[in-house]
Amino acid sequence: MDLPPTRPLAGGHRPARRRAAWALAAVVVALATLVWWLSPMGRGSLRHGTVTVATGVPTGVYDLYGKLLAPVLRADLPGDRVRLLSSQGSVQNIDYVASGRADFTFAQADAVADYHGPARSRLRAVARLYDDYAQLIVPAGSGVTSARGLRGLRVGLGQSGSGVNLIARRILTAAGLDPDRDITAVPAGIDTAPGMLRSGRLDAFFWSGGLPTGAVQTLSEHFPVKLVQLGDLIGPLNALGAAARYYRSAVMPSDAYPDMRDSRAVPTIAVANLLITTDHEDPAVVQRVTQAVIDSRDRIGAVVHPAQQVDLRTAIYTDPLPLDEGARRYYLSVKP
Repeated sequence: MDLPPTRPLAGGHRPARRRAAWALAAVVVALATLVWWLSPMGRGSLRHGTVTVATGVPTGVYDLYGKLLAPVLRADLPGDRVRLLSSQGSVQNIDYVASGRADFTFAQADAVADYHGPARSRLRAVARLYDDYAQLIVPAGSGVTSARGLRGLRVGLGQSGSGVNLIARRILTAAGLDPDRDITAVPAGIDTAPGMLRSGRLDAFFWSGGLPTGAVQTLSEHFPVKLVQLGDLIGPLNALGAAARYYRSAVMPSDAYPDMRDSRAVPTIAVANLLITTDHEDPAVVQRVTQAVIDSRDRIGAVVHPAQQVDLRTAIYTDPLPLDEGARRYYLSVKP
């Protein structure tokens, strides 16, 4: 009786087939991991912690920008909690980020240039956002026509940790006034200064912010005020030191505050605003934050008009800080 034929070839190929199957499975797993990593959930799961953004004083542009940006970040960083931290403004914001109390913040370029704390070398920029305009607001009937006319008056200079305090003191110095002797300096920010001007407790106040600033607009709707030109001080201002080189001449258009009694174009001084972080931050998180800021421009800009200035072509110009690695990756990924 003939025996059934044996099948040595089939049995001999089993190890090879098994190896091929394992290799295929490894490829599938690798591809699945890559898809997960590139998905919003994969990227958002990098930290599973809290992302803190320092903003500013209530009714200021930083404060409103932060409130509108927060839900965008929550959507783009699932698994992370986004927390907003109020502050006095640029100077304090930089301290918050440098000390690790905040992960991201807004700050004027001049305030960044002025910072020389121990973490100075670790500061990084995410994007250049929009320009702040120095604004000197007085009652419509005031005789003040320049910063030089503030001598002897009660002037709101912003809080000590604010960018407006920094630029206001420099403007007064450029005008030949000593901020501590020639005026009565009042530490009033944009959250309190309009009300103090309206009630007669201030003769003038400085503000540095995007156009229009809601608190100034609201004031002009209920109380007759005007803007004082500051354009004559750009030369003396730039001569004050290295940080002052971040100031440039600018003009506030006549329709910036349409309800002001004397609605006209007003020469002034502008300085860039930056979104900053440190090199401690995960580059993948920074990349997602950068994308969120750029992608939300129109949505936020519909409410915070200065945000309309956010643009890929200018966002990378973040002097005096280098771009963060995560931000650089984002800009390279969308480069035409």
